[in-house]
Amino acid sequence: MTLAAAPCRSAALLGPARRLLQRRSIRSSRPVGLEVVSQARKGLSELLSLTKKDEPERPPPLRPGKVSPKLEVPPHIPRPPYADSGMMPDWDPNPQIHDAAGIEKMRAAGRLAAQVLEMAGKMVAPGVTTDEIDKAVHKMIIEAGAYPSPLNYGRFPKSVCTSVNECICHGIPDSRALREGDIINIDVTVYLDGYHGDTSRMFYVGEVSPAARQLCETTKEALNAAIKICGPGVPIKEIGRTIHAIGEKHKYGVVKVFVGHGVGTVFHSWPHVAHHRNNEPGVMQKGMTFTIEPMFTAGKPNERYWADGWTAVTTDGSLSAQWEHTLLVTDNGVEILTAYE
Repeated sequence: MTLAAAPCRSAALLGPARRLLQRRSIRSSRPVGLEVVSQARKGLSELLSLTKKDEPERPPPLRPGKVSPKLEVPPHIPRPPYADSGMMPDWDPNPQIHDAAGIEKMRAAGRLAAQVLEMAGKMVAPGVTTDEIDKAVHKMIIEAGAYPSPLNYGRFPKSVCTSVNECICHGIPDSRALREGDIINIDVTVYLDGYHGDTSRMFYVGEVSPAARQLCETTKEALNAAIKICGPGVPIKEIGRTIHAIGEKHKYGVVKVFVGHGVGTVFHSWPHVAHHRNNEPGVMQKGMTFTIEPMFTAGKPNERYWADGWTAVTTDGSLSAQWEHTLLVTDNGVEILTAYE
């Protein structure tokens, strides 16, 4: 509820009340000071009541919950190079371009990531903790013979990212229970048969405010619009131009710090897929795989980090939304490798 505007409006109400008092004082000698105060208070009370009804209540600020121990991965499951060391690999400067066999493996990884995300989304409900979602995601991935790519990447302690409300990205699952009206991004990446598939989307916890829903749907619109312009020979920077225009049209903050990326046999590689207007070099090539993952905020797009070094939240506490797909450049466009039903 925004109270800053209330004093200005109440002053406007007092003006007519004073003029009414002046007219009445000519005709009557009755004391009217108390009447003016009463009318002013009534007007202010009605104004505040309308404000409470018209403006959605902002959810309480996120606070870190308890993070449970890291889950184990059976030794027979193939691991990416960072899995045991917890290192943060440098971004590979080369694009991920695949032959026919590699494309089939990318399809399999993308399909599994989409299926896991679909399962995780069905768990979203008031009272469910993000730690419970993490455990279910971990179980489904390892049962498929895959490795949860985020686990121990730069010492990230969990198998999935869960970013609630004002969390822009990289939220660490913990003991916090989801609440009615929350919005949550679930970001799933799997490492299957030597290839990563990466995807995320927004989910609603019960009934959410129209403003929250609009933010989420507009971010999805931006992702879909960017996908439509992709194809061989298209400059990478066109993705950012397309997304930025939609965010600007709806007066949302466009997050610049976090970008999409090449993905395949490595988790992160060239190109850097900026989601704002930019001059990044390079063009899309047939057989290339990469992600697009725009992030919009209801307020300013600036971020701050929690003490865990991963969780990025908006500095002003405004809501944030993100959608992501892994794409394969084809002869005349792109194939969405992480498409869901």
